Amino acid sequence: MERTLILIKPDGVKRKLSGKILSKFEDKGMKIVAMKMLVLSKEKAEKHYAVHKDKPFFNGLVSYIISGPIVAAMLEGKNCISVTRTLCGSTDGSKAQPGTIRGDYSMGIEKNIIHASDSEESFRYEWPIYFSPEEVTEYSSGDEELIF
Repeated sequence: MERTLILIKPDGVKRKLSGKILSKFEDKGMKIVAMKMLVLSKEKAEKHYAVHKDKPFFNGLVSYIISGPIVAAMLEGKNCISVTRTLCGSTDGSKAQPGTIRGDYSMGIEKNIIHASDSEESFRYEWPIYFSPEEVTEYSSGDEELIF
């Protein structure tokens, strides 16, 4: 099974969409193996977005992600990264397909509700920013053979 990281950004948390968003992943068959709510420090936000450090939008990304609480979750499932990215929809919510998280809840690219790791490499880099190994739970939900 593959794992991925999602972050429900401050706009999603403040709009009380966390439960609806998480249920989309669980309804699809993914397991939540780690989850917490936190206000991200500037240092952790800069580390998370380090790949964009030299881009003009870097400071805006950092400022926004630390502007309020986020929900960080690690998901597990077959082809989890690509399935999660599909459920999230296009980065620009105004162009995202209806039925996706951004298509249903976002009107733009800046406040776009959710982050999801875009590759196995990104996931390996990102998840330790948010979780320690002890915070990741191994369990069987009992329906894996029905879903996968």
